[in-house]
Amino acid sequence: QVQLVESGGGLVQAGGSLRLSCVASGRTRSIERMGWYRQAPGKQRELVAGISIASSTNYADSVKGRFTISRDNAKNTLYLQMNSLKPEDTAVYYCNAYARWGPVERTYEDTYWGQGTQVTVSS
Repeated sequence: QVQLVESGGGLVQAGGSLRLSCVASGRTRSIERMGWYRQAPGKQRELVAGISIASSTNYADSVKGRFTISRDNAKNTLYLQMNSLKPEDTAVYYCNAYARWGPVERTYEDTYWGQGTQVTVSS
């Protein structure tokens, strides 16, 4: 099992910045990939940014150049630095982890989610 706890959300004016954090605990050594997703009211949850165990990253087109995902493996913490925020970035942001473990002949995998943190950007 992996537990994820997000923090750092809040209310900010357009053009402002926020940094989200996600602390992982439990079977953290099995985590291969982590990411941030968001869900706005009436919309589907969407990937914002992802980062692999090798620190390769990918971003949604809508946040490229404004958001930066990073991880501190020593602290088991995932970050999302959000700059130049826009009202359309308003959503609940969720931390996600994909974990895989077990011997080669019998591998287990699972996906974990945090409880979410609200980000509201006012115009």
